[in-house]
Amino acid sequence: MNSENISASETELVPNPTGALLVSDVPLSFWGGISAATGNVIDEHHPLAGNNVSGRIMAIPGSRGSCSGSSVLLELIDSNRAPAALVFSEAEEILVLGAMVANVMFGKSLPILQIDADVFAQLNSDTIARINNNQLIIETLQGEQTFHGKRINIDAQNTSFEEFELTDDDTRILNGDDGLAAQVAMQITLCMAQIQGATQLINIKQAHIDGCVYNGLSNLKFAEQLVAWGAKVKVPTTLNAISVDQKQWKAQGIRPEFGQPASDVGDAYVAMGAEKTFTCAPYLLNSAPVLGDQIVWAESNAVAYANSVLGAKTQKYPDFLDICIALTGRAPLIGTHLDSGRLPALSINVPNPENKDDSFWPLMGYHVGLLAANDIPMVLGLESSDPTTDDLKAFSAAFATTSSVPMFHINGVTPEAGNAAVVDALKALNSIPRKSVAIDDLSISWNSLNTATTARVDMICLGNPHFSFTECNQLAALCSSRVKNESVAIVVTLGRAIYQQCEDAGIAQNLREFGVQFVMDTCWCMLEEPVIPPMDSVLMTNSGKYAHYGPGLVKRPIHFGSLADCVNAACTGIRVIETPNWLSI
Repeated sequence: MNSENISASETELVPNPTGALLVSDVPLSFWGGISAATGNVIDEHHPLAGNNVSGRIMAIPGSRGSCSGSSVLLELIDSNRAPAALVFSEAEEILVLGAMVANVMFGKSLPILQIDADVFAQLNSDTIARINNNQLIIETLQGEQTFHGKRINIDAQNTSFEEFELTDDDTRILNGDDGLAAQVAMQITLCMAQIQGATQLINIKQAHIDGCVYNGLSNLKFAEQLVAWGAKVKVPTTLNAISVDQKQWKAQGIRPEFGQPASDVGDAYVAMGAEKTFTCAPYLLNSAPVLGDQIVWAESNAVAYANSVLGAKTQKYPDFLDICIALTGRAPLIGTHLDSGRLPALSINVPNPENKDDSFWPLMGYHVGLLAANDIPMVLGLESSDPTTDDLKAFSAAFATTSSVPMFHINGVTPEAGNAAVVDALKALNSIPRKSVAIDDLSISWNSLNTATTARVDMICLGNPHFSFTECNQLAALCSSRVKNESVAIVVTLGRAIYQQCEDAGIAQNLREFGVQFVMDTCWCMLEEPVIPPMDSVLMTNSGKYAHYGPGLVKRPIHFGSLADCVNAACTGIRVIETPNWLSI
């Protein structure tokens, strides 16, 4: 693509796509849920697992989980493996953004229709359907059924933004006075804001970019096009974990056709002025935001942690919208940027078992996320639990895996749970749905996360999200005076800053002597062979997020347990305890 904007006439329009319906009432994360290389649904926990989405009209309530779903959809569109159209029953942003970027950057259009829930409930897989403007038309034996919906606008470059209260600087950027990269970024930002219902933009203090993950050549083309257009970030900007360890990927045996472009994506964002942080846990950096800061973060676990634990204010930003906002310094004033958008819409009573270990927190986050799929929850019952920041990190990551909302409250724990507005919302219990969790319910989720059927363990996978300094220290204490089984690999992923702290403290050397391998810059959700052992291997993790995504991503069964369980398995080569005592009460 040259340095000129694509005009509407150059866009590949598909005004009336036709295809077989592929329907599920369960939201799906495209990242970790669909293979960008094949179009196959790979999330083994999802009802559509094993189906191929290419060329079908895909109907799901919306997406959930990872912010990188937009980059997967972009790659599917660019490689002609995408659905013929998408149909949602809920407001959706992550996948809409992916389609919008494909339209703006590559001139490829993917129709998106939003319909009412009662219409959605009538849809069935394998019936033939087509999209005609704002209509979904279904072929039946009795003839055609026509349902009306709302066609989502993805044409950011040919949209009027007259309803927005723009500043003089906003208008200057929109007119192209700050260059083409900033202009396109502002067009995309405003078009997404329009879809969200915002009419104002706000200044942000910092950004964290998840779009540096490599899901295919389209991701690299997007980043390098921005660099060619002279893109420069306007606020302090950190980078998420990329798809390879920049310093070690060649030594690790990563294929150059993957390793080089994956590394190049990271370099492209650095060229735009972002810091070379390469971590999925930016809240561990010295630059972490504080209570009340308006920020723009992508990466689902980081968004949940920033909003819920730190009390900073960010929406759950899709890949690519994050960098667009960083290039303009302006974000839509909507959702969790507003105090009114941070109130709980659901209360969940949960058990607080005695003698629980650290596996309780990712398990509980995972289960709460399932119950609070589309509603910010207030979790009740953990007031005396005194979780560590690592516990809350694990909760946040697992919660963000199964829920689509950007935050949670834990009564007596998270900073905004006691706010007057939140307390008032809780008092109105008659207007807020209530749910309860029993130990037996947690056992169901425990079994769901434990997909391995053999006791054998070949690799311990730690650091999803990236390990903290305290987790490394805890791991070193658990490994002290013990001997690793030579047949078991134990790998920790972490950011460069945390690794340097561990080196300075002597912890890294102690762990290396036990047999721990360190991988930086990337994370388990991107790691493949040869870092992951051969196909017949069995993995173990203490991460609820990786226990969910791993089986689909790397096609290996996984044991899930506490950090101590993982160390025991590293020493014995087997999973010693299948269910913890606190879960068997």
